[in-house]
This record gives sequence, C-alpha cells and structure tokens, in this order.
Amino acid sequence: MPSREPFDKLFGKKKVLIGMVHLRALPGAPQYGGSMKEVIEAAWADATTLEQGGVDGIMIENFFDVPFWKDRVPPETVAAMTRVVTTLRQKIQVPLGVNVLRNDGISALAIATACDAQFVRINIVAWAMLADQGIIEGHAAEITRYRKMLGANVLIFTDCLTKHAEPLAPLQMEWVALDTWERGGADALVVSGKATGYAADLGDVIAARKGAPDAPLLIGSGVTVENVLDFLPLVDGVVVGTSLKAEGRVENAVELPRVTAMVERMRGFVQK
Repeated sequence: MPSREPFDKLFGKKKVLIGMVHLRALPGAPQYGGSMKEVIEAAWADATTLEQGGVDGIMIENFFDVPFWKDRVPPETVAAMTRVVTTLRQKIQVPLGVNVLRNDGISALAIATACDAQFVRINIVAWAMLADQGIIEGHAAEITRYRKMLGANVLIFTDCLTKHAEPLAPLQMEWVALDTWERGGADALVVSGKATGYAADLGDVIAARKGAPDAPLLIGSGVTVENVLDFLPLVDGVVVGTSLKAEGRVENAVELPRVTAMVERMRGFVQK
C-alpha cells in the first residue's frame, strides 16, 4: 500500500513551498539562444533567490523548450538538464526536483538519480489525456519499474488531470486521485488549474482530498500570496513559479521580496 512517510521524511510535517526554476530554452529547442552558460547562470540566480527566500524545495523543468516532445526527449535535452541540475546540486541545500516536459518520466528519473535530486514531477503517470502534443498516455508500470531497477530513492509527484490537457472522457477527480495514489505508484499528488499561472479549482482540490485522504497533496499552478490561504487547509503544500517572478510574469526572473512574502504568508498560517 502507498504511504506518505517518504514525503514527510523529505519535507517534514509542514506546509511545503516548492519554488520553480523554469529553464531557458535548451540545446535543440527552437528558442535556444546558443549559450548554455546563460542558461545555467539564469537557473543559478533563480535557485539561489528561492533558497535565500526560504522555500522548502526547488523544482527544475525545461519550461521554454516549446513546442514539447510528447514523451521521450532527445539526448541533448537530457544532457543539458543534467548539467544544470548537477551545478545547482553542488550548492543548493534544499531538496531538488526534476520535471522533463512534456511527460518524460524516464529521463526525469535518470537525471534525478544521477544528480542526487530527491523527487520528480511527471504530469501524466496514470490515465490518458488529450494535449497539444496529441494523446498522452500514462506509463505507471514502466516508470515504477524503472525506478526500482535504478535503485533510486526518488519520489514521484504526479498530476491528477494535468494542466494544458483534457481527459478523453469525463473523469471524476475523486476517483482519479484514488486510483493514481493506490495504483499509480505516486508518492504525492498534484492538482493544477487549466494552464500555467491559472489557479486550481477549489472543487477539484476538495474532490482529490476526498478520494485520497492519506496522500500528500500539492497545488501545482496559479498560487499567489493572495490565494494561498484558500488552499492550505486542504493540501500539504504548493508548487509556485509565476507569482514569484518579477511582475508576476513567467518569463521574468524570481524576485526575493515575492518569495519572502509567500513564505511569510504560509508560515503565518502554520503558526495559527
């Protein structure tokens, strides 16, 4: 049976704030600027600002590699992300996570294992979703067996009905959460809004919590300092990117005052 113990062991029993490092376009992507040095410097600046601001973890993803590959990414993406995560791991002390978009859980696990990152986010582990890349199917059996083969102590965070996608048929969030937790090999569940920067529907969050009451549950998009307290009573933490950036724009750098404001708001809730 699944257990929340690995999540609690990694983060402690508190409301967790995971900050995002959205990597600039990597080699092979249409928008790549030609300099890995600039990619690393931007990632380093965002990661150190997040850690200085007090986040509990940092997740790194190839956000600007649009348009995304549906499943497996090419070797140059894996190599570039491994280089970035290795660089950050040398100095960053908080837990690190990896998300290889659009849905390459195998590469994410490989990178995390090689770089001593502690968790991955895989957008679709179970079920099938219709996205701009086409029909994306979950590969829970392959993912969990690959982790076992690697002997990796890497947690798997996965979305329930992920953003930028729709189910092929009507699905009830309560049952999606239950099956993903009990049958999908997930260590934590994520509920997001329709797209990056869009808040999760509170009804979806309530349904996911009802379906998997024992699972670590995170909000995966659209969290701001203004709405975070709406979600915290129901979840174990939040994954935040856009609202921690200058002007609240995803393409900008992380700003320390925005990070500290979010940390203080969450700590204020916990202390009540």
